Amino acid sequence: MDNRALIRAFRLTAQLMELHEENPFKIRAYEGTANALEQLTVPVADLDRTGLPDRTGLSKTAAAKVAEMLDTGSFEELTRLLAATPPGVVELLKIKGIGPKKIRTLWKELGIEGAEQLREAAQNDEVSKLKGFGQKTQQGILEALDFTDQSRGKLLYPQAEELALDLLARLQATADITEAAVAGEVRRRLETVETVGLVAATADPAAAHATLNSLDGLTPDPRRSGPFAWRGTATASGVKVEVLLVAPAAFTNQLLLSTAAESHLSEALSPELLPGQPATLRQWLKREQFATEPALYERAGLQYVEPELREGLGELALARENRLPTLLEDADLRGSLHNHSTYSDGSHSLREMATFLRDQGYEYLGICDHSQAAHYANGLPPERVRQQHREIDELNQELAPFRIFKGIESDILSDGSLDYPPTVLETFDFIVASVHSNLKMDERKATTRVLRAIENPYTTMLGHPTGRLLLRREGYPLDHKAVIDACAKHNVIIEINANPYRLDLDWRWVRYALDQGVQLSINPDAHHTNGYADMRYGVFMGRKGGLTKDMTFNAKSAAEAAEYFAKRKAGIKPPLEFKDSLFG
Repeated sequence: MDNRALIRAFRLTAQLMELHEENPFKIRAYEGTANALEQLTVPVADLDRTGLPDRTGLSKTAAAKVAEMLDTGSFEELTRLLAATPPGVVELLKIKGIGPKKIRTLWKELGIEGAEQLREAAQNDEVSKLKGFGQKTQQGILEALDFTDQSRGKLLYPQAEELALDLLARLQATADITEAAVAGEVRRRLETVETVGLVAATADPAAAHATLNSLDGLTPDPRRSGPFAWRGTATASGVKVEVLLVAPAAFTNQLLLSTAAESHLSEALSPELLPGQPATLRQWLKREQFATEPALYERAGLQYVEPELREGLGELALARENRLPTLLEDADLRGSLHNHSTYSDGSHSLREMATFLRDQGYEYLGICDHSQAAHYANGLPPERVRQQHREIDELNQELAPFRIFKGIESDILSDGSLDYPPTVLETFDFIVASVHSNLKMDERKATTRVLRAIENPYTTMLGHPTGRLLLRREGYPLDHKAVIDACAKHNVIIEINANPYRLDLDWRWVRYALDQGVQLSINPDAHHTNGYADMRYGVFMGRKGGLTKDMTFNAKSAAEAAEYFAKRKAGIKPPLEFKDSLFG
């Protein structure tokens, strides 16, 4: 059991206790245990049980519950609460935007014990009549239920990748399978995955079926399977799993067929380039067998197309002209911008965030704790900003040549202005402007709000443009083209927020941003030293959009980034005179 599973268990316990209106001090204690576990950098399961209090900082009581969870899969309090709660009510706790107190009211006053009952009650206008609900809350519940339904049976990319790699390792260890590879949506690095696909080479498909049927964690679906295709689901998540079984000589062809989107395989190739030859990649794959994927593209007169790009979005036209870019690599990144520390809602101190990143071989850290309007995240009032800046100055002297840049994640307020007056904004090296509140605006208002923030000369970078949380919450509607055009006009960088729940800017808009000359930054939005590892997911999304090293801001050296920030600040001409709100 990893730390994340422990954290989920203690958070669930706190939610269930709130649902049952139990002692608020105990609720806070369980939330505190979850928060303490979040701050740990070592796997708790690897620690000696008797040494947990000393090694984790947990109280003896909390450590005993953690040990019980590790050894038995639960602990007494959680077991008791789950036994007292209908399973459908527990599932309701997973729906974004409906807290334990509202769920208790729905359960106790309307007898609702599941999502379908809740939907029916809302559609019958019963929910709005409850005290503390109303029409707006009822509509929000219906929208949340619809979004939950759309998300069911899907996984975030990291979860799908973990499942795919685990299954791949088990297939590769099987005697009747000579070769195997991850394919499909996972290999194309889609941000959410509906089907985890693999291809396996075997001379004995029946034996491979028997092996797959016996693997723990998989539920076979014989109705959807066939002699050369095993299909089923991952038991824990319900995501679909597909393993295509082929003769060893056909492995490469099937891997490409199973990886690329249909529009990539069926796009017409240039008849002038290859007269009398197959018209599509699918036809090439039916006509010849290839030992490698590059051999197919070469045979078709095309530049090799990386798996992430095989979406049928114009990549073959570029490949015909040998114009596909050299895509960004993890190793190209030289710094990490947009990170949080214990000054706001991070788990580690500024020193810990900096030294950890330095020890990973990076040149600089951009610290961007929350601004003062973010009360929920312990946002920094001006005096705390000054305190942090003094510490940064001291650490920069101590850690040189490693550099900490003074940043802030400034809330974009409802009228589009930035949090803090200019006298505070001018003290930062750079500013990431992000929306965190009032997420229900229509597209016109939401876009106008963001455009006004982009026009602010202190805005260096636009953070997570839509505010989406994948499989949890839709982003607010934006006119992406207008936003990107404005960033190009005002020389504002756009982040690809690499947190797996965000991956925002959406990769489908990366190419347009690049065409307008907008630089992108792969930002982990790290609240923990473990969060730096998320940058790889941002790199994947950038690659899907054709992002190169040259157009990635944090591929710059520390000196280049410092020069950029200094020149941008020097170009600001105070005093600023902002127009009245555009939202009247």
